[in-house]
Formats: sequence, C-alpha cells, structure tokens
Amino acid sequence: MEPLRVGLAGLGTVGGGVVRLLKQQAELLEQRCGQRIELVAASARDLNKVRDLPLEGVRIVPDARSLSTDPAVDLVVEAIGGADGVAREVVELALQNGKPVVTANKALLARHGRALADLSQKHQSCILWEAAVAGGIPVIKGIREGLAANRIEQVFGILNGTCNYILSTMSATGRDFADVLAEAQELGYAEADPSFDIDGIDTAHKLALLAGLSFGAAPDFDAIRIEGIRHVSALDIKFAAELGYVIKLLAIARQRDGGLEQRVQPCMVRAHSPLGQVGGPFNAVIAQGDYADRMMWSGRGAGAHPTASAVVADILDIARGNHPPLFGVPVADLKTYPPLLPAACTGSYYVRLMVKDQPGVIADVAAILRDFNVSMQSFLQHGRAPDEAVPVVFTTHDTSEASILDSLQRIGQLATVCEQPRLMRVLDQL
Repeated sequence: MEPLRVGLAGLGTVGGGVVRLLKQQAELLEQRCGQRIELVAASARDLNKVRDLPLEGVRIVPDARSLSTDPAVDLVVEAIGGADGVAREVVELALQNGKPVVTANKALLARHGRALADLSQKHQSCILWEAAVAGGIPVIKGIREGLAANRIEQVFGILNGTCNYILSTMSATGRDFADVLAEAQELGYAEADPSFDIDGIDTAHKLALLAGLSFGAAPDFDAIRIEGIRHVSALDIKFAAELGYVIKLLAIARQRDGGLEQRVQPCMVRAHSPLGQVGGPFNAVIAQGDYADRMMWSGRGAGAHPTASAVVADILDIARGNHPPLFGVPVADLKTYPPLLPAACTGSYYVRLMVKDQPGVIADVAAILRDFNVSMQSFLQHGRAPDEAVPVVFTTHDTSEASILDSLQRIGQLATVCEQPRLMRVLDQL
C-alpha cells in the first residue's frame, strides 16, 4: 500500500511535536492503521532557522498554502493557528482540493465552523480536530463515537490549563491573582500577554466546539456569555474553602426549554467533587448522556506532546477511512438554538459584599433579596471593624439569574455597600 503523505503547515510547538511523534512512532503507527504515515513536506516562515527536529527528507516550503494544492500531499495538518489569515486559507484550499485536514485550531472552527463543514461536505473531504479541545484528552472521539447513541443533555468542564493552574495555586497558597499569574508566566504556563486565557476567550472557543458536537449545532461563539478570572480574589478563594468549595473556570453548555445555555465563568464546585480534584494545568470534560449517564475525561490539556498525540490520532483515523462530518451530522441537519436569557437560567449563587460595619446593613440586604424572591442558604461574617469595610458572604438557594442580578444591582446602590457585589455561580450538582 502506498504511504499516506502528510503536509504540515507550521513548525512551532504543535508542529514540532507532530514531527517528532511521526518519526519516533513510525513503526507503531503503521501497525495500527495498516499504512505508512510519511511526512513529505512542511512549511516555515524562516527557511534558514536551525531546528532541533528530525526533518531529513522533508521538503521545507515558505508558503503553507502550497501544501494544500501539492499533488504529492494527501493530507494537510494545519498547525499555524488563528481564526483567519493563512491558517484559514490553508484549510479552505485543502478542502477545495479534496484533501482531508487535521487541525488543532479551535479559534478557526469556532468562528467559521459551519462554512468549513459545508465546504468539506461539498468536496467530499473532512476535518478532524481532536487536538482543538483539551489537548491530548480524547474527548471529541469520546462524544462523537463513544456517546453516539445518546442524546447529550449537558457538557461542561475545565478547558484552560493556565486558568486552572492559577486558581489551584491561589487555593493552595492563599496568594493573590497577580502574584500567581506572574509565576505562571515565569514557568511557561501563561503567555506574556495572558488575556486570551485569563479572560476566558480560549475556553469559549473550545466550548463553542464542544456544544456544536454535543448538540448537533453549528458553533455560535457570539452566543457564549464569557467571564474570566481577573476579579477572583484571595478573599473569595478563602471563603470558598470555608464553605467547602474550590473555584474553577468552567465551560458549561446545557440544552433546556428549546434553547442552549452556553457560558464560561468562574464557579464554585465542591472541593472533593471530580472537577474539584482536577488541579494544576490539567483539563477535564464531563458529558451527560440520556443512556450512558455521566462520563468524565481528564488529562493534560496542552503542550507539544499531548497535542501531537491528538493530531496523529486523527491522522490514523483518516488512514483507516474514518471521515466523520465536522460536527457529527450532515450540514443540512445542523440545528440552530436560541441562547437562553437570564430569566430562563436558574441556579444557586455565592455573593460577597464589602459593607460598612453598622447596624441595619444585613436587614437592608435581606429586604432587597426578599423583594426579588431570592433566599439565603448560608451566611458568613467574621469580626468587627467599625472604621473600615468588612466582607459579608452568603450563598443562595436556587433562583433565576435575572432575579439575583436585579437584586445585586439594587444592593450595590445602598450607601452602606462600599464596592460592587461579587457574584459567582455555585454548582453543587457537579
């Protein structure tokens, strides 16, 4: 049998990992798919750069787009990144030329998923993207194939290792966000400009793809409500621990009442729950099906080796003739769900107020909560400080998101409340 000839667009962290894996595991890969996998060409912006990679016999080309039209390339791996520009052109050209594509590019698929699904179907090709969500964790195959007989009711998880490392370290040490972020940058867990991670954008891209696959829908990135972790303080971490929780940045997608709830936000989960135990730079995804019930996948969500593992697993699938639709169903069957409004979203919440320590404050807060049909479940206040603001913390019973937001807007207007209330979702059922 002729080898499957691979063209690799990009020789950065992910691309370098793919090169090494294809070389080191060549015999194993051939045994597992019955066909030799051969890297024949790769693109790089700097042709003269010295790279510590096994690139003997590999043609290095300056224009990644040429891989998509090269008759000597059977399959294109896109490892450039970005929602537009060259990465998008490489993928579109490959599909137009009938070449299957493997990518780790969550931003591209989250923004242009439906158009790319249509293009791949039109030209009888495919895009596989296991590496785009949760690195080396085989969650896409798990949902697309392992849970194919189920209607997915909800999918949620920890999808960004940078944020999970920061929050886990804050929880373990009591240090402030800025201090731990600086350490994460020094250790290479966070970029020099970490906003893409800590503001929730990276997680939202991944959630858009998980939701699309789980619910048979085109990704709708703009419908996701996104909140990052900049505002999570050591004080919130301390109170969470006292209440038996840890704080995690979660991606959540749930189908209910004909709509789709999609959100990325810091949440409190029980410290000893499965998600509460996922620490450091690790990721975890939980999907709930109507027949299989709850499934959880956990492992390293980023890095050259885990991501390359997922990329090459997709290459093997293509070698075996497995060419599934981009989001699990034909383009004509992709659904469109309206986003759920806050009034339709219910849950329990953690609230922290900074208030003047004087008589009547709690009574005023309780009266406003009563007016908006919000009831307290637990309440914490420590110490007295008549001359400065003190924290008051409470959690609520289940209520509508609209009710808690409206009540906090009113509470924030009280003369005795010194700063905007802090709100966080509490997810006991996880």
